Amino acid sequence: MRRDSAPLPAASAAEADTPAAPAANAERDPYLTRLGERIRSLRASRGMSRKDLARGAAVSERYLANLETGTGNASVLLLRQVARALDVPLPVVLAEVDTLNGQQASEFAQMVQWLAQLPAGDLARVREACRHALAPEPSGDARHRRIALIGLRGAGKSTLGRALAAVRDVPFVELNTVIEQEAGASLSEIHSLYGQAAYRRYEMRALERTLREHDRMVLATPGSLVSEPATFNLLLAQCYTIWVRTSPEEHMARVVAQGDMRPMEGNREAMADLRRILEARAPLYDRADLSIDTSGQDAATSLQQLRAQLQAAGA
Repeated sequence: MRRDSAPLPAASAAEADTPAAPAANAERDPYLTRLGERIRSLRASRGMSRKDLARGAAVSERYLANLETGTGNASVLLLRQVARALDVPLPVVLAEVDTLNGQQASEFAQMVQWLAQLPAGDLARVREACRHALAPEPSGDARHRRIALIGLRGAGKSTLGRALAAVRDVPFVELNTVIEQEAGASLSEIHSLYGQAAYRRYEMRALERTLREHDRMVLATPGSLVSEPATFNLLLAQCYTIWVRTSPEEHMARVVAQGDMRPMEGNREAMADLRRILEARAPLYDRADLSIDTSGQDAATSLQQLRAQLQAAGA
């Protein structure tokens, strides 16, 4: 999504004190490289451009580019050395636990340290166990009366959603429209004027409002909703969710065919960015009850396939 062109905020004090990036031929520290990859992956999962993140963090795009490519602030390495001297993982030092009392903060630190020592397979099992244990209780049959479509823009959520709502004789709701109503502003204005955090608040309020107003509906959701755990968990608990998917090439082609050239404007790596977003979000989209691949299919064929899947699932 395109944001209004606006000057970036002045560099923060922390950025002003940042040493110059190392020379191109300097050896990069593996930790900084991994840190940059994680930041880039998190940015992709939220569908944010580098400019969006730089603006929201009040740092320059150059600083963020250095951070994502592993040539970031050397003070990160110094903080890592302090953590090692304390014999704790860096996340324990960096964790924001201001709301916890002393005992809770200590238990949190011990848990992070324990998790950091687990093999990858065990960590995946713990993650799944936590997800099931903490997920909101499903609402039984009420979920089946609300169908929610998730997936990246261009997959066909709106087209398929309208058609499905018509045959089920229920309202079709675009959550983006409700978000704009809640904010009294367009999506681009919300992002450019208020930032990502404000958008997420409006998104949650819009979903809560939609759930209150409709006990039966087909809902098309923004592609990045799955990146906000509380909002996505509420959707999963209250709606029967379907991942509408297609190939990266069809994602891009459909958006451009609709006359939206924003994915291509000023971005020579648009397809690479799209693939990165899909890769980062795939584990989240995969939490849906069903999935349907619309690649190479017209709307009528996709609708027929989706109705058959819903009937088989008793939804």
